[in-house]
Amino acid sequence: MSHKAPFTAETWPIATCLHGFPPVDSDGVAMHDADPRVWDDMFSQIENVGFNLAELADSHLRPADLEATRRDEFLAIAASHGVGIPSVHLQRQSVIMPGREERNLAYAHRTIDAAAEWGMEVFSTGLHQPFSDAQKRALWFWTADGPKDPDDDEVWNAAVSRLRELGRHAADVGLRMSLELYEDTYLGTGESAVRLVEEIGLDNVGLNPDVANLIRLHRPVEDWRELFAKTLPYANYMHVKNYTRDEAGDGSWSTSVPSTMEAGLINYRQVFRDAIGLGFDGIILMEQYGGDSLGVCATNQTYVRTLLPRA
Repeated sequence: MSHKAPFTAETWPIATCLHGFPPVDSDGVAMHDADPRVWDDMFSQIENVGFNLAELADSHLRPADLEATRRDEFLAIAASHGVGIPSVHLQRQSVIMPGREERNLAYAHRTIDAAAEWGMEVFSTGLHQPFSDAQKRALWFWTADGPKDPDDDEVWNAAVSRLRELGRHAADVGLRMSLELYEDTYLGTGESAVRLVEEIGLDNVGLNPDVANLIRLHRPVEDWRELFAKTLPYANYMHVKNYTRDEAGDGSWSTSVPSTMEAGLINYRQVFRDAIGLGFDGIILMEQYGGDSLGVCATNQTYVRTLLPRA
């Protein structure tokens, strides 16, 4: 699925997340059900900070559940601000979530069909599940324990087979499928993530090496360099963000705080040199939690373009 000509710093597709916009407004109206004026305001802000692409997370709007007239209206509003929608990120709908496996699998299939109908390029997902009560209460959700995938061969094999089924569907409609690194899932370590994607065994299915999801944890973690070394050869889409991190030498405590990409623990200058050297040609998605998310994403886009190859 390589492009005919390599991207350059000027042409590389860089998208923003929608974390800076509330999924439900102060009146309890979901972004999915919002008046078109709300969508117009969102895309106006995205345009004003210099983005021409935005990833659509199903936390904000579910392509599979939006009727055609509303879809066309949404896309027309985005286009009026010069913003394209190249990817959908289906989150916290794991195909091995106890009691929800078949329902989540069917929803993923419908989302793949919708992504193709919307003209997208990437179906991004993972195995993370809805927040635990403790995560909902925490200032930063990653500081509390959430659901964990079991050490169980039968469940592992179900994950492989269901994700392979989705990957084949994605290939049939011309989409890349990317699986996001996330703690305590089968995509929660470099070794496990690589094993999973290799067992799925499809050319269009790769990894979204969102290593920052792991280095932010308040517990001992894999070295970010080793995580990227293992996962970048399989990367076909990238969520990028960064955190400062501090930890005790004896492993007794650790802490993290969101930062700009340039200022955090991960050295993205090296990451992108390595990724491009390995042939990475995917969309880069800016993410940020807390503060002015959209503003930090814009700052990060400017920084990332200085790291990419010139024409």
